Amino acid sequence: MSDEQGAVRQRDSSVYVHYCEHPGCTKWGSFGFAAGQSELNWFCFEHQPEWKPRHA
Repeated sequence: MSDEQGAVRQRDSSVYVHYCEHPGCTKWGSFGFAAGQSELNWFCFEHQPEWKPRHA
């Protein structure tokens, strides 16, 4: 029995573009950050928050 039975193929082939969420910045947000189960926040290289290791 196949796991693919009844699977629906996704036809949306558009690219998702995220812009930096820093106020006033219009650069592409290539770094996504989230704490726990919260929604992702996107930032450019210049405005990315400092990543703190879990076991530091």
